[in-house]
Amino acid sequence: MPGSCNISTAKRVTYALGYIELGLLTDAAGELAAVAEEDRSSVPVRLAWVEIHLAAGHWEPLVAVAQAVARADPAQERAWIGWAYGQRRLTSLAEARQVLIEAVAHHGTKSALLHYNLGCYECQLGNMAMAKVRLRRAFKLGGRSMRALALNDSDLAPMRSEIEAMP
Repeated sequence: MPGSCNISTAKRVTYALGYIELGLLTDAAGELAAVAEEDRSSVPVRLAWVEIHLAAGHWEPLVAVAQAVARADPAQERAWIGWAYGQRRLTSLAEARQVLIEAVAHHGTKSALLHYNLGCYECQLGNMAMAKVRLRRAFKLGGRSMRALALNDSDLAPMRSEIEAMP
């Protein structure tokens, strides 16, 4: 493609994320593969790979890249969420829970999704009291959208009536 070498890494990442939203994962991967060699390990590029692997259900590479990003730059919440999700699918809920417990130190005061996912994991592990604590925090941080999500989430089915009753 003429001029394709002149496309910046930022634009390629933007294009890749757009392709991911459209479900065009091969095109997204192609954009990232065309990123200049010196930028391939940058956080934005690696986070785009997290999104591709997550959408594709490629759990091993998802865990590898998300863990690397979270360790290198703990401020990247999406890396922690992706790492935990991949860990859940690849190994166990308990290991996914541990990833997010570690992430709480970095994102616990602001991430509704972090607490929501921990609530799901706690519920599935049978820790209902802790699941309620996590969900209350998620609802406080995320509002109605988190509550609506919880009311339809199969992971939380064992505590549906309790969720409905939560303030």
